[in-house]
Amino acid sequence: MFKKLISTLLLVSALVSSAFAEESRPQVIMHTNLGEIKLELFQEESPVTVKNFLSYVDSGFYEGTIFHRTIAGFMIQGGGFTKNMEQKDTQAPIKNESNNGLSNLVGTIAMARTRHPHSATTQFFINTVNNRNLDARGSRPGYAVFGRVLEGADLVLQISRTPTTAKNGHQNVPKQPIIIEKVSRVTPKS
Repeated sequence: MFKKLISTLLLVSALVSSAFAEESRPQVIMHTNLGEIKLELFQEESPVTVKNFLSYVDSGFYEGTIFHRTIAGFMIQGGGFTKNMEQKDTQAPIKNESNNGLSNLVGTIAMARTRHPHSATTQFFINTVNNRNLDARGSRPGYAVFGRVLEGADLVLQISRTPTTAKNGHQNVPKQPIIIEKVSRVTPKS
């Protein structure tokens, strides 16, 4: 009887933990013209960034944007330009959460920004190597990591190796557009 009670309690605990993990780590799928990338978002560590990203996901903002900057051995960046290299209008910039204890390691997704630390809006990048030089150091802000690739790492590497050119004043633009057709939630909106 005691063993059965313990087993039941462990099962309930595991189910509750799993449900909590899913709630605190939303997942999305980025559908591109080359395939899909599944992401897990670190809501607990980067609440402002994840809320911002999901608001753009839910509004359909990313539909028709591209990976506009790809550099092999570094990262792929997207989420702000159309295939004609026209920048989309965004909401106000968000607070930089680069001091969240997360590092720009291979397979993580982080917010792109200008030299101003609190300038991130919609653009993100996926690290294809360990880029610890992009992390916050002391009083120097870094680039806020807010998730990681769960599936599609091979596609991320493929995108990073795409032949590039200069276009409309931008460097490292893929010659053939890599279109983000849609980003959708895997886990339901809470």
